[in-house]
Parts: sequence; C-alpha cells; structure tokens
Amino acid sequence: MLNDTITHAERELYLTLLSLAQQQPSAYEWLTRLPTWLNAIKDKANYAHAPAYQASVARLPTVAADKVDLDSDVLTIAANLSDSERKQTLALLKQLMPWRKGPFQIGGQIANDESAIKIDTEWRSDWKWQRVAPHLGNLKRRRILDVGGGSGYHGWRMAGAGAETVIIIDPSCLFYHQFMAIRHFVGAADHYKTHYIPVPLEALPEHSQLFDTVFSMGVLYHRQSPFEHLQQLKGQLVKGGELVLETLVIDGDANTVLVPHDRYAQMNNVYFLPSVDALIGWLEKAGFSEVRCVDVAVTSTEEQRKTEWMTYHSLADFLDPTDGSKTIEGYPAPKRATLIAKK
Repeated sequence: MLNDTITHAERELYLTLLSLAQQQPSAYEWLTRLPTWLNAIKDKANYAHAPAYQASVARLPTVAADKVDLDSDVLTIAANLSDSERKQTLALLKQLMPWRKGPFQIGGQIANDESAIKIDTEWRSDWKWQRVAPHLGNLKRRRILDVGGGSGYHGWRMAGAGAETVIIIDPSCLFYHQFMAIRHFVGAADHYKTHYIPVPLEALPEHSQLFDTVFSMGVLYHRQSPFEHLQQLKGQLVKGGELVLETLVIDGDANTVLVPHDRYAQMNNVYFLPSVDALIGWLEKAGFSEVRCVDVAVTSTEEQRKTEWMTYHSLADFLDPTDGSKTIEGYPAPKRATLIAKK
C-alpha cells in the first residue's frame, strides 16, 4: 500500500493496478512492488538530478486545459497562458532538457499557435507513429504496455487512439519527469488512463499476462540477450495478445546479423542488428506466431536531429561525413523495421 504522501499521479496508477488486479490476479504482484518502484526514482544516491527535476515539475503553473488533443502529430494541450505563466513554463521545461521524443505543444488554442510553447524534440516521433499506426488495428479498450517509452509521447498517442489503459515503463529519471510535466498540463481526469512506472522491463513480474498489446520500440538492439527480451515481452501479453516490435535492422538474409565491434553510430550499447528475415526467425523461435514486417524505413537527419530542445550531437554527427549511407564507424546507416506478432 502506498503512503499518505503520494502524488495524484501515483494514486491514479495505484487505483488502475488495483482495478487490473480484480480482473487478473497477477496484477497484485505489481501492487506489492509499486512502492519500491516509485521510491527508487526519488533516491538521490542513484538519481542525483531527481530533486532538481522534481522541483521543476512542482513549480509548473496550474493552468486549466481548454482541450487536450492526444490524436494529433503535435500532442497539443490548448490553454490560455498569461505572459508570466508562459515564461515560467518555458524556463522550467527547459530545465528538463534534453527532450528527445515528441513533439508537444502547451498553450495556444490551435496546433502551431505562435503564442504556444512548442517542444521541438530531437526525434519526430510522430513520423514513427504515422508509419506504425495504420497496422495496429483498433486499440480501443485495449490494455497496453509501452516498454522503453521515453518521455511518453507514443503512450499518449495510444491513449488518443482509445486504449483503456496505457502503462509506460522506462528507467530514465529524466524521461519520467518529462512525462510528469506533460501530465501536469494534460490534467483532466479522463486522461488518467496513461501512467508511467520508472523501471526496466526485467523489473516487472514475469508472466503477468496483463496486456492486450505490448510495444517495444527502439529497445531490442540495446539488449545483450535479445531472446531474453522477447521472452519477457511475451510474458506480459495475454494469450492472443499482440507484440509491436521496432528495432534497428540491416539488409541480408535469414542468417545475417551485425554485431558491432565497439560503437554503432557512436552508441556503445548496441549489441545485435539482425536482418528482417533473421528477426522474423527470432520471433518465431521465441514462440510468436503470425509474424509480419509492416514497415522498413531509413532514419533521416530530418527525423532525428539537433534542436533548441536537444542541443547535443544527433544523427548528422554520427554518420560518415563523406557517405551518408554509412555510420561514422563504417557500418550501414540506421534503418528501422517494425514487426507485429501474436502470442
């Protein structure tokens, strides 16, 4: 049970899990672990910046949203901000930089309103959603787990598509507080279906079988054991549930897998890049069925780039300056595939 000092977001998460437990007893184990999960993100020993992030979110002005549009490319929270509220909000949100997944708009009354604050994130995450969404079918009344959900952009889009419950997990302290900042402005009770637990997938109870759909986008290539990751994803799905898997791939046949020697596109935690055919084989070997590839796209420097809200190096800095088809290390440039499979 949570203590009396919990936030409204934590209380709503607890009530959601309690409701799930009444339908699926395995959710009770989530409830018993929840206080530990939520307290961990507040541990200054492990998350030195947590107090500063918490303070930034706590100081955001309370503004009633006129309308929340979770189904537009720019996730838009329409509201009237005074000049002082806009300046305060802008300063506090910039204290939560870098913003990598979005975009978001706070204030104004229409998309791209010049008076609004537009968080132009490193990734145009709406482009990925545009590629994936047509293949998802109907998300209405589905329970969804979004693994490695970053600041929550895709999780909000899932709610906008009608999901009954969305639980985002990601161990990043910064991403958690970015989500809480957006949630602060979303505000209305009917949007409390979207929740965030700051833990990695391996922290969850195994074989929970709680979710109709599980998303894992941009995670698999960071796993030292991709088959273990696939089994963990499968354990969270109900029988007949759907996995949406997006990851880096390379060209090749069913036996082609790239294992970068050191770094890949300057990332030191990239372990396996399979071909699409190899990845299909991995999913089938892991026990999934009806596996299909629904999208393959080369990542462009328009989709992932440096912005005012993410001022560090981005994709353009990680490619060969004389040959954009290769990374700076000489590997094939980033290409991503989305596969959908059934448990």
